[in-house]
Amino acid sequence: MIEKIVKRTRSYRKLHRYIGISLCFFFFIIAFTGILLGWKKHSGGLILPNTENGTSKSLATWLSVDSLASIAQVAVKEKHHLKDVQIDRMDIRPEKGVIKVSFKRNYFEVQLDGTTGNVLAIQQRNSDIIEQIHDGTILDNVIYANGYFKLTYTSVLGLGLLFLTLSGFWLWYNPRRIRKLK
Repeated sequence: MIEKIVKRTRSYRKLHRYIGISLCFFFFIIAFTGILLGWKKHSGGLILPNTENGTSKSLATWLSVDSLASIAQVAVKEKHHLKDVQIDRMDIRPEKGVIKVSFKRNYFEVQLDGTTGNVLAIQQRNSDIIEQIHDGTILDNVIYANGYFKLTYTSVLGLGLLFLTLSGFWLWYNPRRIRKLK
């Protein structure tokens, strides 16, 4: 019985070592970017731009979403001399009187006063870049994998981490079991 446990523990150790070494770089990237993403709202605007304040919290006084989108596109085109400014998403913040417009591929954000349409800020969203590195989307976009690289990346790393957790437990527990059996 003890020999079986010892043999199994040695094979767990070998697999644990090889999988850990082969995925170590990717785990480091995920851990580092995860820490940055956890701190994004507390970075003083370095990672995620601070949200400005508009003039009115009442949505009834706001301009239409369509006109605010057009204002944001013109503003980012003029400031950064971009040709292609497709909107990725629009984040409406009624409690601040602001709408945030984020763009595809260039990581910019335009914050507009919902009532007047005045541009409050045009800043780069570093959090989007960090998030795309974190989940593998950035490489998926580079190689035009249509989401399959990201799916493979997250699956392999998730399964690897799960295996390392389980094998790590057995590597810790089995020596205790062996001592107890002796």
